[in-house]
Amino acid sequence: MRYPAHLSQITTALLLGTALPAAARAQSTGLEDMVGARAGQGEMELQRRGYVNIRGEQGDDRAYTYWWNADRRQCVSIVTMEGRYNSIQPTTAPDCRKPANLRPNPNYGSPPASRPRPGYEPDPAYGRVPASPGGGQTGYPSGGPVVDGRSVELGLVCFGDGSKTGFASGTSWNWNRDRDRYEAGNYTETRREVFDASLMIQTWPGGGRIRLPKSLIPPINSRGDQGWWDLRDVSVSPDTIRASYRLNGLNKPRLTIDRRSGRITVEGMSNYGFRGTCDMIGHEPRRF
Repeated sequence: MRYPAHLSQITTALLLGTALPAAARAQSTGLEDMVGARAGQGEMELQRRGYVNIRGEQGDDRAYTYWWNADRRQCVSIVTMEGRYNSIQPTTAPDCRKPANLRPNPNYGSPPASRPRPGYEPDPAYGRVPASPGGGQTGYPSGGPVVDGRSVELGLVCFGDGSKTGFASGTSWNWNRDRDRYEAGNYTETRREVFDASLMIQTWPGGGRIRLPKSLIPPINSRGDQGWWDLRDVSVSPDTIRASYRLNGLNKPRLTIDRRSGRITVEGMSNYGFRGTCDMIGHEPRRF
């Protein structure tokens, strides 16, 4: 199974402790002001700034497109959610089907072209973090959702790689010595399935909940509420969030989130698990 290129990079970074090359991280894309722009209107502006659409991929709840700028020698990955550019990140040349030895042009100094019209302007409220009544930040554009009378303090969207035990069946051919021929038979086996996935997490004082994609819900489950499962034993510290949830009587996965890096790990029975990175709703530039 092929995964979006950015998910492969995340997985590699998690397993090997590596990150994108420094040149790919540091180079400005010249597109920072376009986060929040409507995708349809933003495409013409991207072309005007010298970017060419290379390819696109569809995730669970978002779309990924990869754009190449020959002058900058820069590939960017754009995440689109609900019709708007959610993030624009520099990535490596192979993601745009270019040779791996191509590096961003260090001598490129031209600023982004001036805007000819306001047609692609981002939503002014997109990603804005308003002040709470106490002077802090709520992390939500409109004060945050309320779940069963409880105000959500932290909202996360996490994307990465999930895994679980799957079943495969087929036909095998065996030699029948008595009948002097091959005969067909059926077999069923278990195997580890790996797939790209995204999940959502909300927390409030003393509790929270997690929304699982269908790919992380086994056939026998405790029937979550519209895809949401209650979090249990929630522990929140300045650096770490820990909790668990009950999929069924035997499988009670535990999750750990590193608040400094944004990395999340979910571990359950057998091959059940998830590895990825979380973004805080309406919050930049820190993770959470």
